[in-house]
Amino acid sequence: MDTNPTAENLPAATPVAAPVLSPARRKVLRAEAHHLDPVVMIGDAGLTEAVLAETDRALKAHGLIKIRVHGDDREQRLSMLTTICARLGCAPVQTIGKLLVVWREKPETGTGGDAGTARRRPPRQTKKAATATKTVSAKKATGAGAGLTRSARPGSGTRVRRRVP
Repeated sequence: MDTNPTAENLPAATPVAAPVLSPARRKVLRAEAHHLDPVVMIGDAGLTEAVLAETDRALKAHGLIKIRVHGDDREQRLSMLTTICARLGCAPVQTIGKLLVVWREKPETGTGGDAGTARRRPPRQTKKAATATKTVSAKKATGAGAGLTRSARPGSGTRVRRRVP
C-alpha cells in the first residue's frame, strides 16, 4: 500500500476555473519565463498538500512561476501539471523537460503598485560613485567648472565646450 500522499491520493478540493490563454499571450509569458528560476520543487514524495500550498503562495507573489519535478515519468509530470492547474486555478504556459511553467493573475495588493516596492532600499552605491557625486556637487556649489560639461573640464584632455543656456 502506498502511504505517500500523491496527487491521486489527495482529497478532491473544490476546483477553481483556470484562465484560458490565447496563443499570443502564451508566447509573451513564455518569453517572460525564460529568465526565471524554479521556485517550487516537487520531490520523491510527489504532489502533496504542502507543495500545493507553496505553489499557491508563489503564484500569489509572482504570478508566473517555474516548477521543477524530480522524476523521469513524463505522464506523471503531465498529470501533476493538470492537477496543479485544476486545484489552484492557474493556466499551463509551457513544459520543458522536467520544468513546468504556470501562470495566474496576481491579486491586487491595495498598495497601488508592486507589493514590495515600498520596502525596497535604493541600490547600493560604490565608493567611487559616491565620491564622484560629492565632488561634482561641491564644484557646482563653489562655481568651479560652472558652465562646462563634466567630461570637458580643463585638464581632462578634451576640448572645452560651453553649455548653451
